[in-house]
Amino acid sequence: MLFKVVYMKKNMNVVIVHGCNDNEEDGLERPKENERHWKPWLKKELENHGIDVSNELYPRDWDADYGEWKKVFEKNKIDENTILVGHSCGGAFLVRWLSETNQKIKKLILVAPAKRLPGMKEKYLKFYTFKPNEKVKNNIGEIVIFVSNDESPGIKKAVELYKQELNAKVIELKNHGHFTLGDMGTEEFPELLEEILK
Repeated sequence: MLFKVVYMKKNMNVVIVHGCNDNEEDGLERPKENERHWKPWLKKELENHGIDVSNELYPRDWDADYGEWKKVFEKNKIDENTILVGHSCGGAFLVRWLSETNQKIKKLILVAPAKRLPGMKEKYLKFYTFKPNEKVKNNIGEIVIFVSNDESPGIKKAVELYKQELNAKVIELKNHGHFTLGDMGTEEFPELLEEILK
């Protein structure tokens, strides 16, 4: 109950941006991407603490268009009390948006963030083609990246690059894969909840 009072007083809010699917068939499965893995659990836990949470579905996540995602994302209230959480390509989206807007926020948390790397499929290149603005790190109170020891080499490389570019703190967890239900074996992500509530 104490957390609820404290966070409501600060008007803190959290915006979760989900990741992308490899193909349309996976993207159209039920539940939708924003209803999978740890996202619904995290939303419920944060709301129990009196925190406003956005966990919207972003369009065509198997063939994501930055402009279309931006339209959905910018319906959210984003200010200096906001914590942004991005999973995989959702993390790349947030870094790109913050680079373009210079918006000040409380905290940025990237979970297994993706990035443009050599050998990436051509359909993804447009979404990932951007260079983080050096000012981004100065507009964010804290930047944290979660990665797993058994993550793919591509995501591990992306984490290293984001760490350097954003001066981010990296938290490595064991045996969480790409932080999906199949990899984690649970919908709960207490380490992420704790990081938000700090």
